[in-house]
Order: sequence, then structure tokens, then C-alpha cells
Amino acid sequence: MNKQKDGDSIEKLLKIMERLRDPAGGCPWDREQTFATIAPYTIEEAYEVADTIEREALGELKSELGDLLFQVVFHSRLAQEAGLFDFEAVAADICAKLERRHPHVFGDAEVKDSTEQTRVWEDIKRQERAAAGAVSLLDDVPAKLPGLSRAVKLGRRAATVGFDWPDTTGVRAKVTEEIGELDAAIASGSEAEVAAEMGDLLFTIANWCRHLDLDPDACVRAANGRFSLRFRAVEAAVAASGRGWDMHDAAALDALWRWAKAAEA
Repeated sequence: MNKQKDGDSIEKLLKIMERLRDPAGGCPWDREQTFATIAPYTIEEAYEVADTIEREALGELKSELGDLLFQVVFHSRLAQEAGLFDFEAVAADICAKLERRHPHVFGDAEVKDSTEQTRVWEDIKRQERAAAGAVSLLDDVPAKLPGLSRAVKLGRRAATVGFDWPDTTGVRAKVTEEIGELDAAIASGSEAEVAAEMGDLLFTIANWCRHLDLDPDACVRAANGRFSLRFRAVEAAVAASGRGWDMHDAAALDALWRWAKAAEA
């Protein structure tokens, strides 16, 4: 690609952002935004990128990545107006970080495989956290991450110092234990205990996924997709029968569900 052209496109994007935020002639909506109001859109755009990749709709990926890049530009512009930093500083920071965390590429260090590289990466991050004054290994795990993703990140971070189940068998046993504690909480009638035990169960399942090299959020999204597909098939079957939902008992609906599930094979 033409590097000059690429640079011109970034500069044009920054100019567009500046124009949108212009107090005199910019866009009223863009001028009203803050870090807090834009953050949900940033998360949404990141999910749209992930969705495009999961659907293998790579023809849409360029557009979705552009939308995500615009979010970075928007936040950078807000920071620049507040006298904090600008887009150039954001780019410079990630460049420095990548070079620092890849000493085997940009320095003299050597790593034999990706496993050792992961260990080196975590060691470097641990040093960075200590330099930043972090007290706990968990200090910089974002609280706003989706629940299952944060559970995995917390578990992975704790695992760097050996605080983890030794294998998948241990996690599986913990899932069984948590189900038992949830059953006991349900029997007690305490809503607070049920919520707490359900949370423990979900946390453990998320980390069971980690041990199986699965992304729990991706697993749930896939399950949502399967449910939607099967339910639509059941809806169509109910409509085609000429009888309403109230004319189909639980056994009949279960039979339709099993039919819809088998039809996928």
C-alpha cells in the first residue's frame, strides 16, 4: 500500500473529527458527547468487529474496523480538548508498549516458543503494574468487562502465581460443588444466597472454559444463535399447525424443539 496515502487518510480522519467537534460549525450531537457517553458506542463497535469475524463476513470487516478506529479518534479528540493527550500520543504509547513487551523481536532477548513468550509477556506486565504502584495482581483488570470475560481474566491473572486448579478435572469437580451449594441456597429460600451461589457457579464455569481453551462469551453467543434458530423453527411449526401456542402442551413443544434441533444435523 501507499504509505503516504495511508498517512493522508489518518490525517483526514483527524481533521473530520476536529470539524465535527468545532463549537462554531460542528455537529450538535458530536459536540455534546463526553468520554462517558461515547464509551458504550466504543464497546458496541468492538462487539460488531467480533461479530463480523465470527460470521466470517470479512467483506464487512473493513467498515467495522473503521467504525472502531473512529471511536479511538473520538476519545483522543476529547482528551486533546481537555489538555490530556492527542491521537499521536495514543499511537506513540502503543508503539512503545509493543516494543517493550516484545524484547525477543525488538531487542536481544530470546524465547523458544509461544508458551515462553506468554510467560515473558506476563512478567513484563507485572513489572509495569508494580512501577505504576499496583498493590494487587488484579488491580488493572477492568471492572466494566462483561462478567464472563472478567471472570476468565481474573482467573488467568491469579493463575500466573499458581493460584488455579491444576487441571480441568479439578474445575469440573468445583462445578459440581457449586451446583450443590446453589441447590442448598435455593432450598433455604434466601434470594441473596441464591444470587451469590449462582454467581460462584458462573464464575467457575467461565474458568472451566478457560481451562478448555474456550471463550465463554463466544460459547454463549453461539448458544444464543442456536436457540434463536431453533425457536424460529418451532414458531413456524406452531403457525403451520393452525393451532395457537395455548393448544400445544409442554410435551408437544418439547417434541417440536427436538425436531428443530434434529433438522440442523
